[in-house]
Amino acid sequence: MAKSGLASRLYRGEADLNIVGRRKLWFAVAGALVLIAVLSFAVRGFSLGIEFAGGNSFQVPASVGTLDQAEAKVDEALAAEGGGAKVVTAQKVGSTSGEYYELRTSQLSAEQANAVKADMAQEFGIDVDQISGSQVSEAWGSQVTSRALLGLIIFVLVVAVYLVLRFEWRMAVAAIVSLFMNLILTAGIYSLVGFEVTPSTIIGFLTILGFALYDVVVVFDKVQENTRGITANNNQTYGEAANLALNQSLMRSLNTSVVALLPVGGLLFIGAGLLGAGTLKDLGLVLFVGMAVAFLTSILLSTPLLVLLKNQDPRINAHHKRVLARRGAIARGEITPRGATRPATDEDGDEPIDPEAAALAGSAPKVGARPTGKRPTGARGGRPSGGGGNRPGGAKRR
Repeated sequence: MAKSGLASRLYRGEADLNIVGRRKLWFAVAGALVLIAVLSFAVRGFSLGIEFAGGNSFQVPASVGTLDQAEAKVDEALAAEGGGAKVVTAQKVGSTSGEYYELRTSQLSAEQANAVKADMAQEFGIDVDQISGSQVSEAWGSQVTSRALLGLIIFVLVVAVYLVLRFEWRMAVAAIVSLFMNLILTAGIYSLVGFEVTPSTIIGFLTILGFALYDVVVVFDKVQENTRGITANNNQTYGEAANLALNQSLMRSLNTSVVALLPVGGLLFIGAGLLGAGTLKDLGLVLFVGMAVAFLTSILLSTPLLVLLKNQDPRINAHHKRVLARRGAIARGEITPRGATRPATDEDGDEPIDPEAAALAGSAPKVGARPTGKRPTGARGGRPSGGGGNRPGGAKRR
């Protein structure tokens, strides 16, 4: 029979992927990625939106031309006023009153902002009243950041308490490390690529934490089911049982991630890309990146880290050594696994007997033994079939 494909074996939990056994590789890769992310934080930093860095925002009707043309003319107006200000971001935004371009610039004074509006109106050939502008202070962004950090701390504390009550403290530690790893890697991608950080990005960061926690809890629930009472038998280590749980829940986690990424991908690529809904870009981007990273960290990091922590438990460590010692004894032939047939030996118990020879020897009769077959009857063997005694059957007296 032909072997089934990888997809069907994944679905049945029979892929037998050695994820936990390669935990040193996953830890090394995670450490390297964290190092790259931290270096990116220190060297490149983040591309902060005007809500965090401060700046000015101008809204121009989309009828003035293309977005690139509008951005070029605003740059010319800013250069005419001096001060080194420039356009930071430009996007097309739609509303009930029509479509317009939103151009965000560096920080400007009130006099500079009015002068730039006048120059823009002259460049576009429209009235000044058709251009609206606003100024955003960086203090508002700092308030958003502080509240987001407070929400993150409360979320982590609630998660830790739940996981300790639902599972155990080692699972809580592994899950929280996985959550922070998810945040660091997602932020590292933002820093490397240069994605703009906005309040929508902060909201997206807090949202992906819930998704990452759900995926970890699903895997840990299966791990707990497979490892319940594992020290009572010496056939399987804790790491092997956890790896089996990963294989059994891998397809479920993959399906959940794909189903979650499809609408987010539609929000990002269709809503922000094709339809031009720029306000959805920041939220959709962080959700898409964060959910993809959360799936990888929940599979490749949380459970291997849990196994590493559990092996420090003296009871689990002793069980691990017993399993390995038993397997070594089986390999040397010192003990026989349960359910296996023990080979036959000679009378002294030293040399094993060939099974075929033993079968032939058992079937041969012993010396002096009577045959075990039935005694022949009838005229050709034994007594005659007629009357009793030695009289010939049928003979009459005279």
